[in-house]
Amino acid sequence: MVRRASGFLKLLPLMFLALLTACADPVPNVAAASDLRLALTEVAVAFERDTGDKVELTFGSSGNFYRQLQQGGPFDLYLSADEEYALNLAREGLTVDNGALYAIGRLVIIAPQGSPLAVDNDLEGLRSALANGEITRFAIANPEHAPYGARAEEALRHAGLWDPLADRLVLGENVSQALQFATAGGAQGGIVAYSLALDPALEGRADYALIPDDWHQPLRQRMVLMQDADPVARSFYDYLQQPAARSILARYGFVLPDGER
Repeated sequence: MVRRASGFLKLLPLMFLALLTACADPVPNVAAASDLRLALTEVAVAFERDTGDKVELTFGSSGNFYRQLQQGGPFDLYLSADEEYALNLAREGLTVDNGALYAIGRLVIIAPQGSPLAVDNDLEGLRSALANGEITRFAIANPEHAPYGARAEEALRHAGLWDPLADRLVLGENVSQALQFATAGGAQGGIVAYSLALDPALEGRADYALIPDDWHQPLRQRMVLMQDADPVARSFYDYLQQPAARSILARYGFVLPDGER
């Protein structure tokens, strides 16, 4: 009997730890457009350092997240690369309010080192490479559900290059995947988010150039809290509008709205 009691007593700390883990507050889930992969990851680290709270980040296509959230997807906070998706959720009564405009994104044309595609702001290098038959694969995000893909299509149409490129396009599920295709997937280049082109891992491996922002509709990026968002998600939402987070977003090339909601 003594041995049994002693063994049970040894198990008590482990049982207590398991109980504490089970009762711990769940970490809120954040659905974020994939153009935020670098910037928001850094913001989340700063948020944990400053508050002691954690958030779980899931990156993907804004349009795919939108459909998941319409069907009750398990996210507390949604950061879309197209504000219309966020506003539609608000109109459907699924969010706390209309949320806040947190950034305006930019497009770049990018090409890996050694590509025959010379990148420039007016896409003349792409036009020349196409005319010379040097472009066989060109990557963008899928315009059907990825805002950066839709804006890339608009920019290419503005330049008169959409039709010549149509049968050479490689579509990423989101803009992060489009970047992989454009720089390491056998494509000669692509059009992706400026925020991702600033990845230090690409230094010396790829060249890029900003595309004029009047060649496409603005990439107005909005975030909304879902109706049942927990307190930590609400705190992170507020943190994203504070100087510490805004400075990180600016460093990754986002244009910051000045008090606009």
